[in-house]
Amino acid sequence: MDIKTFFTIAGGVALFLYGIKLLSSALQSLAGNQLRHLLGTLTKTPLRGILVGIIVTVLIQSSAGTTVMTVSFVNTGLLSLKQALGLIMGANIGTTVTAQLIAFNIDALALPLLAFGVFMSMLFSRKQMGYLASGLIGLGLVFMGMQTMKTASHIISQHRELLLVLSRNPVSGVLAGMILTALIQSSAATIGLTIAVASQGLITLDAAIPIILGDNIGTTLTAIVASLNASRPAKQAALGHVLFNLIGTVIFLTILPVYREIVTATSPDIGRQIANAHTIFNLLNTIIFFPFISLLAKLISTIIPLRPEDKPEDVMYLDKNLITISSASAVEAVKDELLHMGNIVQRMFELIRTTFFEFDAGKMEDRRKKFDSLEDSVNKITRAISEYSSEIWQRGVSDEVSTVLGCYVNASLDLERIGDRAENLIERADVMNHYLSDEAVEEFRDMYETTCRAIDLSLSSIQHEDSEEAWEVISDIEKKIDGQEKTYRKKHIDRLNRGECDPEKGVNFITLLSNLERIGDHSNNIAGYTLDILALNKKA
Repeated sequence: MDIKTFFTIAGGVALFLYGIKLLSSALQSLAGNQLRHLLGTLTKTPLRGILVGIIVTVLIQSSAGTTVMTVSFVNTGLLSLKQALGLIMGANIGTTVTAQLIAFNIDALALPLLAFGVFMSMLFSRKQMGYLASGLIGLGLVFMGMQTMKTASHIISQHRELLLVLSRNPVSGVLAGMILTALIQSSAATIGLTIAVASQGLITLDAAIPIILGDNIGTTLTAIVASLNASRPAKQAALGHVLFNLIGTVIFLTILPVYREIVTATSPDIGRQIANAHTIFNLLNTIIFFPFISLLAKLISTIIPLRPEDKPEDVMYLDKNLITISSASAVEAVKDELLHMGNIVQRMFELIRTTFFEFDAGKMEDRRKKFDSLEDSVNKITRAISEYSSEIWQRGVSDEVSTVLGCYVNASLDLERIGDRAENLIERADVMNHYLSDEAVEEFRDMYETTCRAIDLSLSSIQHEDSEEAWEVISDIEKKIDGQEKTYRKKHIDRLNRGECDPEKGVNFITLLSNLERIGDHSNNIAGYTLDILALNKKA
């Protein structure tokens, strides 16, 4: 192979891959906040996982990307193994859409699509039109890459002995497809190159089908790499992807003549036959395996049994693999981390409740250590969310997704401040039990419970994007907290004047009330971010 031919093929593959990347970015931007909502439905049934896997893979144009996301979700506990297997099956079906797209023999549209996309990007300033223009440019580059690969594929005709081996020995074809996909990290590119070569009459369908089967095995490498430093559940998910495609390939190799006849009957065009072979394999493989998802999960658990994991890190959900695959999935990870942070804050307030109302001087040191550990986790997560979100913004996201991400970042800052106020409370635990009247203690308990209600509802509102919960915090609870603070402050000053509370230490009661009032303000802010997100959803 001369250097010119090598670079022509390499350039064709590069154009194809870059076109897929542009198309993926455009589709995700056009989907905007809807993709984030879709990802939020992942923790459902395996059947729903298949449907979500199909849609997500079509949008991000990468079954390997969807599988890496799945590994990440299993790693962080968002998905069970059975749910992950459903998502992986859906990803395999979703990737066949790309193969069907590139099987259209419309190379002549490459330049018109490029021209139209470029002119659109120059003439229209609206972001949505810009995303559409990028998608057209990406699609044009995909077809141009196919055209370039076809032009250079004549070089393969000089290696007829290789073609004969692939045609006569299906296992060699499987290995060739597996290695090629593993090297270029794109099953779509392997299929595109196979279609390009077959369209020139250089390989037969008998040689192409094993390559397509091997392509399905090769694409599992990405998930394997992503799981290497992950938890054992994540390794189980990656193994599930491997077994699903590997066992499926073995099954189809045993019925290769029947499989070939079915594929041949679908179309007279070899390019379309190859695309259909890919679709038929993944559809039938899913139909075969779906009733046995539980058995497959048990087999995987036997091969990679779970064991007691080390103590999880403070930061649980911010997997950087997600940033490179899908900004929407990374933003959803920020939401999950925010809720994890909120759970820690709620545990801090449970500890405050125990310390204040079940006072035990002998346990104070141990309780304070636990509290400090929780507060340290909140501070670490806040920094991690900020840094992770900055990386998402640097890669670029749609306006809608950027606004949602900003709401999550701001909510994390309010949660951190709630944690700081909580520290101010626990530092004055002795006041509650030594220097205040019973009436003052009950007033504090009343306002404390109202404040905890504000925290719980604000977090629930942002988790479920529930306007009723958000409005309850903003219109009812916030006003109640403000009223309690004013009323109880006045009553306590009267008690101090009457000498019913310690005049020196008892004045700290005012500080306790002030901190609870400020916590209510921060809870109010979090509920406000929920309403901002909901307003954005209505516009979309």
